[in-house]
Amino acid sequence: MTAIVPILRDALTLPRKPRAEGPRDLVGLTREEMRDALVAAGTPENLARMRVGQIWQWIYHKGARDFDAMSNLSRDYRAQLAGTFAISRPEVVAREVSADGTRKYLLRIDGGSEVEAVYIPETDRGTLCISSQVGCTLTCSFCHTGTQRLVRNLTAGEIVGQILAARDDLAEWGKAPTDKRLISNIVLMGMGEPLYNFEAVRDAMRITMDNEGLSLSRRRITLSTSGVVPEIARVGSEIGCLLAISFHATTDAVRDQLVPINRKWNITALLDACRAYPRLSNSERITFEYVMLKGINDSDADARRLVKLIAGIPAKINLIPFNPWPGAPYERSDPERIEAFATIVNRAGYASPVRTPRGEDIMAACGQLKSASERARRARAEARPGA
Repeated sequence: MTAIVPILRDALTLPRKPRAEGPRDLVGLTREEMRDALVAAGTPENLARMRVGQIWQWIYHKGARDFDAMSNLSRDYRAQLAGTFAISRPEVVAREVSADGTRKYLLRIDGGSEVEAVYIPETDRGTLCISSQVGCTLTCSFCHTGTQRLVRNLTAGEIVGQILAARDDLAEWGKAPTDKRLISNIVLMGMGEPLYNFEAVRDAMRITMDNEGLSLSRRRITLSTSGVVPEIARVGSEIGCLLAISFHATTDAVRDQLVPINRKWNITALLDACRAYPRLSNSERITFEYVMLKGINDSDADARRLVKLIAGIPAKINLIPFNPWPGAPYERSDPERIEAFATIVNRAGYASPVRTPRGEDIMAACGQLKSASERARRARAEARPGA
């Protein structure tokens, strides 16, 4: 306990690395921030809000990557913008496509760090799983990302930039509102703990929900937290998206091992925060994510404890077969055991879908994200004599 608390406290205030000197990036700025930046760069105040609206649509609706494309702005004004600002994306270092159509992107951000994002196409939706930090501080023992060190928080621009990069790859710009959207849902379930980078995540999601840009409904965005209790209410009041809890255990003893943040905010504190969630209702239920680990948390007794713990909370239980990774200390629960667990939960009145693993052949499934560069560094270190 004494060793982990300082790490968790520091993560709440972890600074984002400042961008190197150069043109200011407009991606990730709120409307007010963009307006102030334009005025400071010489845009007349009486025209600034109109200019923000024009530039906003070019960046977030049409996918413009430079100012030359902004044909409804004068040539001189475009040149002025180009000399002062940038419109940037994370660099797609690698893209892997699974046999099931899942796409995993390795994205290089400012300073050379890399993160991963995953696009999951389905018949009725397309979900993009994005990251909020480079690495992770939580060391959840079943999660591959938790085995790498935390480098820094992502900026709002780097978070929303993952959506822009995926839309580039999917050629999904400038479509009519009636067209089927390839990216219809966003889940903050990639690398990092979103609530340890709350302000940047909030600003990025407000940009994502803006009706004149990416225009995703708040109910099409889900934020998953391992249980940063003091920040949970802010998700409902300041973002308004759906909430998911990375739960995974029904006793503090087991959750302490699987999700070490539980040593700071235990199951009782976490569930109290869930019951007080500002947007909690039958139409906006909390999702409890529960990875199924053979012989660890998958007994009938666990299932019965789970439904007692969440009693009174409008919720659904997402059962996730463990997705193994090299050196993982756990095994996936047998299908029969998962089915028996789901039956108990379902009979108690809770929806308990079993998530179909996606992208396992490219290490893109839930809990498997870990950047290729980090894997390569670890492999080199392990190969050195005496390592």
